[in-house]
Amino acid sequence: MTRILVTNDDGVFSEGIKLLAAALERLGEVTVVAPDREQSASGHSLTLHRPLRMRQLEERVFSVDGTPTDCVNLAVLFLMKDDRPDLVVSGINFGLNLGDDVTYSGTVSATFEGTLMGIPSVAFSQQVGKSFSFQPGADFAARLVEVVLDNEVPNDLLLNVNFPAGEFRGVHLTKLGRRRYEQAVVEKIDPHGREYYWIAGTPVWSKSEGSDQDAVAGGYISITPLHLDLTDYRGLESYAWLRAQLAES
Repeated sequence: MTRILVTNDDGVFSEGIKLLAAALERLGEVTVVAPDREQSASGHSLTLHRPLRMRQLEERVFSVDGTPTDCVNLAVLFLMKDDRPDLVVSGINFGLNLGDDVTYSGTVSATFEGTLMGIPSVAFSQQVGKSFSFQPGADFAARLVEVVLDNEVPNDLLLNVNFPAGEFRGVHLTKLGRRRYEQAVVEKIDPHGREYYWIAGTPVWSKSEGSDQDAVAGGYISITPLHLDLTDYRGLESYAWLRAQLAES
């Protein structure tokens, strides 16, 4: 039987994960292991400084007091160690995960961990807009997962999928967009007279044809293949002077 692990960073009780898990039920045995509370922007963090607690909520539904990366580890290395999942699916996230933001995203980082364990993985995120719904994205997710399961895919397959808020105009295979934040740190004073800070910022996107941000802005579903090899292969040649000068010193 096909086994699918579902997780997210919005928490085990979020509407997105419930609809996603329900949509995938017809494709195999679905196990949900997700954080017990919101873990947005937790990135690819692993909890090592304290023990983790896992609680069973329903049949094959578990909550963890940790990050999405923790959830994937507990699921694959403990809960499902005798029957590893065939696929890790993360989402559906409340809000987009585009461009450089994938490095912050707990949703996408859960799929990073899946591929590191040799399991093909797919992340799904939903743009928030007036009267938006997770259901069209969940239905599409089931179609995409079915296609992935029916084909020979590499163990390090990692797809980052983003849904526009309105009606889908189609599907684009995309690259990551580029954005910078007009960042600000806002200082406030609490009732006890102590300073505290909010990190805030407005994203400014660079126009880039074929990017995920460009596709979603046009009303298209964006599917971006990702890979964890962060090596700058151009730099191996262009920075050769660095090694040469160090050798001379």
